[in-house]
Amino acid sequence: KANCFSKYSKAPVICKLVGRKVLDGVGRPTLEVEIYCIIKNYEKRVCSTVISSHSQILENALSEATEADEKERNDSVNTAVEWVNESLNTLLRDLKPTEQCEVDKILGEYFIKKVEEEKEIQREKEEEEEEAVPPLPSCVPPTTALSGGKKGKTVLGAERTIPPEEPTESVLRGSSAIGATSLAAAKAGAAISHIPLYSYIALLKRDQDSPKELAVPLPMVSLLNCGKFSPGKLKLMKEIMLIPPVQLSLKESIERALDIQREVVKLLEAPCKGVRKVFLAIKRISHLGCLVTGFDNLEQPLLLIQAACSNIGLELGTDMYLAINCAAHELIDYHKGKYEVITGTFKSPDEMVDMYVELIANFPSIIALVDPLRKEDRQQWDNVCDALGSQCHLLAEDAAMGISRPVTDQDVNLPKCSGAVLKYLNQTKVSDLLELTGLLHGQRHITILGSPDGESSDDSLVDLAVGLGAKFIKLGGLCRGERVTKYNRLLAIEEEL
Repeated sequence: KANCFSKYSKAPVICKLVGRKVLDGVGRPTLEVEIYCIIKNYEKRVCSTVISSHSQILENALSEATEADEKERNDSVNTAVEWVNESLNTLLRDLKPTEQCEVDKILGEYFIKKVEEEKEIQREKEEEEEEAVPPLPSCVPPTTALSGGKKGKTVLGAERTIPPEEPTESVLRGSSAIGATSLAAAKAGAAISHIPLYSYIALLKRDQDSPKELAVPLPMVSLLNCGKFSPGKLKLMKEIMLIPPVQLSLKESIERALDIQREVVKLLEAPCKGVRKVFLAIKRISHLGCLVTGFDNLEQPLLLIQAACSNIGLELGTDMYLAINCAAHELIDYHKGKYEVITGTFKSPDEMVDMYVELIANFPSIIALVDPLRKEDRQQWDNVCDALGSQCHLLAEDAAMGISRPVTDQDVNLPKCSGAVLKYLNQTKVSDLLELTGLLHGQRHITILGSPDGESSDDSLVDLAVGLGAKFIKLGGLCRGERVTKYNRLLAIEEEL
């Protein structure tokens, strides 16, 4: 009887949001949002979500910069908690969690209001500062005369003029409340509908049409970190990642990646013939969940992985493929107008293109390059795509930052590339990701869902990737609990599918 009458009960509605400050995988503050609903006249906690931090982890930074970053992060999380517990709690009360579009519309309007308030505060500050500073006397000569022409010399001294860095999109303090609440609503909607989150996202994407087939995205498994802040001279390769062949199951892929990882560790501890002893920091696991190692040139880490595969009977380029996160934006020397790929070795944007062409020719097992250039070097993105587009995916990660927000037109402001690594951060709402992935797929771009630096143990990103139909998922290495949790969720989804 209870089951019979339950279908006539009122649909569950949101009755309370609870925001709190928690810690992410590296002990930094981040935001958790819980959703409570009225279900059959009882208040019930339905779900919670923890959103990842937007800011990158500062390595080798001065203590002042680290302190400022920690203060900014703390202030931002505190503001987000306040938004959730006060304004958003009131605004979303009595809404059905299954009404994702309505939830996201309210969140978007609230965020726009907060942006306008922030702009108004900034305008008032600027006006106060202008009133406080007396005007300069008219007899003061122009700045150029005072500088003695040095400014001109600096410009002439630069080896090449490069496009200046595009202004970074400012992150509004507290904006993570928007993304976390939107995702929590989607999780609540899935729980109330008694379906997994990935199925719920797939239904939202297809306007409630049941998808014919869902697939698990290919994992990009980080193996080595030998980027700018690693020991050794090589700076270019922030992450060297393993990509399994499509015919393997996810379980087989992960087992194979772990075998390669173990063999690489053995070779680093006791290098075999042909693999030169490298600078070791092997006991250190980066926040990306992979080994931090040092090398002197581009070939060394690739030959090391090649040797590891060979030792366990695998062929690189057939049984496993490679991807490299170049993180080129971290290597630019603006004075020289060049990238420092190896300590003391600088390359112009055009020389970078030539270097990648040669690298792929020597190592055809590399099937993806992430951020091979800065976003601003548009002509060189065109050139590298023309040269390598048929052999290798050219992917934008940092160069795609800022596009995971409401899409106002058909221009997603990407350089010419094969696809983009999307991250669920800040004011990004579930509706924004649905719209953006639809737009990218319509333009024949590959979508990759990626974990940010400051990752939490919330595994919702995996469900998002499956539901949105991402081709790859970039989760980091097979170490650290917050990363392995997501691989485990991916394995569970593969079993269900």
